[in-house]
Amino acid sequence: MQPITASIFAYATHLLASLVLLAVFVGVYTRITPFHEFTLIRKGNMAAALSLGGSTLGFCFTLSSSIQHNDSFMMFLLWALGAMVVQALVYAALTRALPDMNAAIESNNIAMGGLMGTLSVTVGVLNAACLS
Repeated sequence: MQPITASIFAYATHLLASLVLLAVFVGVYTRITPFHEFTLIRKGNMAAALSLGGSTLGFCFTLSSSIQHNDSFMMFLLWALGAMVVQALVYAALTRALPDMNAAIESNNIAMGGLMGTLSVTVGVLNAACLS
């Protein structure tokens, strides 16, 4: 392949894979939580939106860092799986530390949703930095 063709192919491959991985992550994450984020968000539940948005951003920070720092596509995929596990662990740790977190998000406690989202982003940033 010509250099420009190889670059375009790499770009398209990583972008498509990232979008698929993002969809998989959102699908898995929304299944491990006991509430239905999209139903709550459609009803205007800001806490659910903040929580899901933060976990998605946290995942994407690591995904982005993996693309930037890994030469092989396989390593990119492995780090993406690792990022999914880390975000699931953040959720598990927070709901264990704050047992009323799930009920708070369902009842639209914006502060709790914001806390969940912020900690998910924070851990995602740290996770991404560890790849550099």
